[in-house]
Amino acid sequence: MAEESKGTIGILTGGGDCPGLNAVIRAVVRRADMLGYRVLGVKNGWQGMLKELAEPLTLREVSGILPRGGTIIGTSRTNPLKKEEDKNKVKENMKKMGIDYLIAVGGEDTLGVARFLAAEGLRVVGVPKTIDNDVEGTDQTFGFDTAVSIVTEAIDRLHTTAESHQRVMVVEVMGRHTGWIATVAGLAGGADCILIPEKAVPIDEVCDIIRNRHARGKLFSIVVVAEGFQLAGADKELVTKSARLDQFGHVQLGGIGEILASEIERRTGFETRVTVLGHIQRGGSPTAFDRVLGTRYGVKAVDLINEGQSGMMVCLRGNKITAIPISDALTKLKLVDPELVETAELFYG
Repeated sequence: MAEESKGTIGILTGGGDCPGLNAVIRAVVRRADMLGYRVLGVKNGWQGMLKELAEPLTLREVSGILPRGGTIIGTSRTNPLKKEEDKNKVKENMKKMGIDYLIAVGGEDTLGVARFLAAEGLRVVGVPKTIDNDVEGTDQTFGFDTAVSIVTEAIDRLHTTAESHQRVMVVEVMGRHTGWIATVAGLAGGADCILIPEKAVPIDEVCDIIRNRHARGKLFSIVVVAEGFQLAGADKELVTKSARLDQFGHVQLGGIGEILASEIERRTGFETRVTVLGHIQRGGSPTAFDRVLGTRYGVKAVDLINEGQSGMMVCLRGNKITAIPISDALTKLKLVDPELVETAELFYG
């Protein structure tokens, strides 16, 4: 690294962990070192900015972390925008910690805080991260490919049990507002029905798909459902595990799989079981795609800083890594492409 540093880059990872975060961290440190910047790893997301928790990141700290899941600097769902005093504290602490530039790696909530700081004149760059793949402005977020691979493998394994026991298997996967994981993994795993938040479906329609399979001699079925799915005609309330909200106002979803399985068995008489994959989807080593995408994002984030650009979010457009204003990326959620849904539906039943 150059003797005279160009400044200090802080990096934090916020929200749910996912495979590929360490690839981003590694790339940021290595690219920063090449260009003459120091790097501070802010601990546990925005919580670290509020409590002044950070540690220097050098080539030594990031050596060997590329294949590791999770994040070596920790994460949390801390929301510094809830209180005016916390908003000011983040701005003050960034200066006290000697952070000249900040790279915020996260989904809609984390990037929302980054957008606020950029509007306040701080030099911030965003990196989109979510296994849900629902950040508008980028073709794909890292972590998504790994999650889809894990869910696809689970569906493959459940197929053999479902067929052996002539059962209906309901697989509940993550997807609060969008059904990207359910749709892509369901299509890849040969699911017989895929249920996502973007499209309400009556329970009778689901049962008809299963009955039709049985009538053709297919005595087992695989139904993949995103946790945020709502049955058509239901009371529009999301199925939750708890009424408790996190700091960004989100409830903990879970349970739609159990409700669906119970209704399918009651209405069809076919033995039905449910598997909730939960946090298994977030863990483990990232796929080659996510390692490369995270690496490219990290390099681009540092390059943006070096070029004097802030308030930007790196993104994937086709095969090219580019950048857009963070504000443009948070105007809406990226919903599952209807054409992809239609393709999946061709293989139902």
